[in-house]
Amino acid sequence: MDKLNIIKIGGNIIDDEMKLSEFIASISSLNEPFILVHGGGKLATDLAEKLNIPQQLIDGRRVTNAETLKIATMVYAGYINKTIVALLQKNNINSIGLSGTDGNLIEAKKRKNNEIDYGFVGDISKESINISFLESMSNLGLTPVICAITHDKKGQLLNTNADTIANVIATCLAHLFEVKLFYCFEKKGVLLNSEDENSVIESLNFETFQDLKNKGIINKGMIPKIENCFQALANGVKEIGIINAQNCVNFITKNNNEGTRIK
Repeated sequence: MDKLNIIKIGGNIIDDEMKLSEFIASISSLNEPFILVHGGGKLATDLAEKLNIPQQLIDGRRVTNAETLKIATMVYAGYINKTIVALLQKNNINSIGLSGTDGNLIEAKKRKNNEIDYGFVGDISKESINISFLESMSNLGLTPVICAITHDKKGQLLNTNADTIANVIATCLAHLFEVKLFYCFEKKGVLLNSEDENSVIESLNFETFQDLKNKGIINKGMIPKIENCFQALANGVKEIGIINAQNCVNFITKNNNEGTRIK
């Protein structure tokens, strides 16, 4: 079975032009195919603040009103997506930038919640992913770069959590490839102490995660990220890591274990 890495890049790495450029150069050296999924929340938040559009996050997930959706689409599907594609092309990786609308790649459903109105936020499942389209990209030798904008096939754009997109794509492709999933950001991994970069939890199972979540040690945006990891493992993904972007290739190739492996 052919190998395939699903790599999600987020956090402050996307905000830093030099670090992003270094990260793209690094993963371009991989001798295995990959799909890159990206967020870009901080850049979208910064632009929203400049335009005096209030932002709200609940458990790490963005509440997306109509104006915020416009900003997210411009930033995610526009500036960030095309910047990453340009950097990959610079490093001789022939890539294609996609949102969920392109090729009907990701069809989402607007989130329904009686207690919280998340606005134009889309939830997805395995049935949401156009697997044959991704296979076509692979057959053409193209590396997909996928942003967090999806659609409902009724003309409505939706904002979908990029961690969830990476998780569901990895799960969908696990029966076709030997899939490994890696979440890359500015931290060294999942930390016991958010103030101590050296307090990395090297191995994390579900029981330990639940304990640390109940104690408030793992909190906020890290909770849905790790929940996604355990869902992916349960659905056939071979290996999952949460790692510093600068250590991504070394972690994938097992040249070192600096990061968190989800088991």
